[in-house]
Amino acid sequence: MEGNKKRAGGTFWKILICAALLVFLASAGLTLRSYLADKKAQEEYEQLASKAAQTTQETTAEETKEQETEPEEEVYQSPYDFDVLKGENPDTIGWIDIPDTKISYPIVQGTDNDFYLKHDFHGESSVSGTIYLDYESEGDFEGRNNILYGHNMKNGSMFKDVVRYKDPSYFKEHQYFTIYTPDRAIHLKAVSCYYGEAKPIVRKTRFKSQEAFDEFVKEMIAPCSYAEPVEYPVKALYTLVTCSYEINDARTFLFAVEVDEEGNEITADEEYQQKMTDLMIKKAEEASTAAQK
Repeated sequence: MEGNKKRAGGTFWKILICAALLVFLASAGLTLRSYLADKKAQEEYEQLASKAAQTTQETTAEETKEQETEPEEEVYQSPYDFDVLKGENPDTIGWIDIPDTKISYPIVQGTDNDFYLKHDFHGESSVSGTIYLDYESEGDFEGRNNILYGHNMKNGSMFKDVVRYKDPSYFKEHQYFTIYTPDRAIHLKAVSCYYGEAKPIVRKTRFKSQEAFDEFVKEMIAPCSYAEPVEYPVKALYTLVTCSYEINDARTFLFAVEVDEEGNEITADEEYQQKMTDLMIKKAEEASTAAQK
């Protein structure tokens, strides 16, 4: 009888150990798969950057003599070849580059905010997603609030480094960065960073007046204890958003404003304010027309 109990007990522990081993192997397999997928995604973006930059350099070399004969006006030349990028993905609208970080990626814009959350630059299913502009922001970055989204990946890719801006020292050391478009280089200066709830107001893109927009900017940057002073009237706000884990459904927000090449803020002159007023009217008319259909 005792022998049977011992054998039964031994069998139980063997089954338990085997089950635990299977759970461990399954977990390790999922972890490895996730690691390899993240690694592959990052390598693809690095190859894309190399491909776009290399093509641009070759084109620049071929056109050097022609440019030397026309010195009157300096023509903008992006370090990234948007013909190549748009050939890979027509949704490409820019490239974000933050020096001394891992953030150097193409920017896309879809017809919603869901697709590129779970798909890579080439449209393939991916947990890393893509850096993308809110579908309600202006695709040429000529709107009031330009909202960019990117995942906070464990391997340090995508917008992981945005979270590090919550450290005042890191914020100060990485305050200036650039978004390149087919038409211009947008020089930016970070002015505020903090975590908070994923509130819809952050996605606001339409404002009745310059004064209303300025108040919005003040509200957005205020929670940061080391926020930089901003010059008003503000031309545009650039809002970088990524997941954060301090509270349930948290986000880290990094806000930036446009500056010139010397780092001086670019404010909204009367011509630009009128342009934004015209844009608001146009959007309101489009929304009214869509509602009547």
